[in-house]
Amino acid sequence: MGFIDKFEDRFKKTIEENNLFTKKSRILVACSGGKDSTVALYLIKKLGYNVEALTIDLGIGDYSKKNLENTRNFCKIHNIKLNESSFTEHFGCSKCNIERTLKNNGVCLNSCSICGVLRRYLLNKLARELKFDVIVTGHNIDDEAQAILMNFLRNNMPMQSRLGPKSGLIKDAKFVPRVKPLYFSFEDDIRKYSKMHNFELMYEKCPCMADSFRNKVREMINSLPNPQEVKQNIVDNFIKMLPKLKEKYLKEGKLCICEACGEPSSEKICTTCRLIQKLKV
Repeated sequence: MGFIDKFEDRFKKTIEENNLFTKKSRILVACSGGKDSTVALYLIKKLGYNVEALTIDLGIGDYSKKNLENTRNFCKIHNIKLNESSFTEHFGCSKCNIERTLKNNGVCLNSCSICGVLRRYLLNKLARELKFDVIVTGHNIDDEAQAILMNFLRNNMPMQSRLGPKSGLIKDAKFVPRVKPLYFSFEDDIRKYSKMHNFELMYEKCPCMADSFRNKVREMINSLPNPQEVKQNIVDNFIKMLPKLKEKYLKEGKLCICEACGEPSSEKICTTCRLIQKLKV
């Protein structure tokens, strides 16, 4: 079995063995224009699932413009419906302007934290409004190993319990489940697969990532001997403890409805609304 067959077989097994979705599911791929989400979208379509894409324009200059152009071209070539939205449409300005204003107003969060909160909020809201059953993200084994280690270093075990091939903890009608069919695939293999298929992509990392904790953890793991083995070991051992983590924190978890926007939240006012309120200070 060659590389492509092995890669596709791992993807298919991840879907089936973790019950991520079925042929009856309405699947929405959160498509950034990068290699991970593009490969996930391509394979889900190839395997015959009912899939559409959603791209959210962050407004990061030429980087976002090129990713949006690549995503549109890819979906057109492969006959996939593309749903489009943007930070400007929903929050009134681009990610860069949001970040700049929040910093001026005393909010000390790095770029990735701000972007992550707002993007997850929009993904869930739009997927629910469009009546999709599941959101697919392009997270791979490298991403998951980094997230696991970050949560250990921060002693954030409640967040740890939300990881895994199926993200999240609490099930509710207002939450659209997020799943990761590339969960057991290495980033290098995804890059190789995409290049073998000549996908038109930007392989550069987001220009706003320089200050992120994740970036530092990524560099640390990749500097170790046999980094792929390290990532595999981190994820394999985490998977063994995940059921107990989910059982523990499911009992302690609570779900509120944000009093400002009506979206699900762990507090009376969700993090997104608190950030947006800070834009108006």
